[in-house]
Amino acid sequence: MKALRSILGLIRKADQKFDFFHENDKIMIGVSGGKDSMVLLKALSQYQHFNCVNFEIVPAILDLGFPGFDAEPIKEYVKSLGLELKVVDSKEVFQILKIQQKNAPNLPCSICSRMKKAAINKTAKELGCNKVAFAHHGDDAIETLFMNEIFGGRIASFQPKMHLDRADIEFVRPLILCHEQDIIRCQKEEKIPSFPSHCPNEGNTMRAEMKDLLKKLYKKYPSAKDNFFLMMENYDKEVLYYQDIFYKVERKDLSFKPVIKAEDSRIETKLRLELKCLNLDEDVNRYVIYKLDKPIGVISFTKEELPQIHNLALLKDHKKEKEVIEAFIANNLKYFNSPFYPM
Repeated sequence: MKALRSILGLIRKADQKFDFFHENDKIMIGVSGGKDSMVLLKALSQYQHFNCVNFEIVPAILDLGFPGFDAEPIKEYVKSLGLELKVVDSKEVFQILKIQQKNAPNLPCSICSRMKKAAINKTAKELGCNKVAFAHHGDDAIETLFMNEIFGGRIASFQPKMHLDRADIEFVRPLILCHEQDIIRCQKEEKIPSFPSHCPNEGNTMRAEMKDLLKKLYKKYPSAKDNFFLMMENYDKEVLYYQDIFYKVERKDLSFKPVIKAEDSRIETKLRLELKCLNLDEDVNRYVIYKLDKPIGVISFTKEELPQIHNLALLKDHKKEKEVIEAFIANNLKYFNSPFYPM
């Protein structure tokens, strides 16, 4: 019971930090049969009883069509918790993955991920759920960060909580502050069953490689794991040079500063109020235009491979700069779809 109490305490801490659970939430729990999702299911079934808000949980599993998949043993355990497992027929996923695999040694994980997310969104809507809880934990987040850095050239991991506007569904990750070892201990103490993955790529993925790499790193530098956990939310100590990017217009004393930091947003908002151009409903990339060190206007671009100007406004004393700016943009659109700035 000690390990489960520890998990519940970390879920509560995460809830207080990231605001996961609200009164009358109906939360679909994405069950895979693995240890993480089974522990999450057990923990949330308990967390309901002492949490300060009332919410409902609905376990669901996707049948992706992988050979050997059998949901019956998982159903039995879910039933023992007083719940009913929803098995979602998504067998077309495996068929599509085999077609997309072509001559590659493994099934394409990225396509599988997108298709699973679409199926989960659809199922959550059909079940009347406003949230989906996933069992990703802190070690998963660190592995994802390293994968994005090494293979994607970007500093990014999944978020503890993310709202999908189009689907009007919120993803939450209640185990985000848990270490994998916390989950393993809880599974053993509570005798929580887990079931093998039937994914043909199991154990032969970039994530598995990243897990091995980090294990070696932690063995050599034991403090690294706790420091990586701290790093994920240590916004006060973030220092990266993308924050100082200004795209310069040669010999014109003009530059474009991406709106990244809170200070950038404050300056942009002040300018937009003065310029009476507050319409930023579209998903755009935003910049503040500077003349030397003085902000003189704002500009935004559509998020496309070849971006277009969405909005351009300059203070009245700087209208003459407009032609120079437009000419610069016409010849340097690459700056505004830069790999150094997240599109």
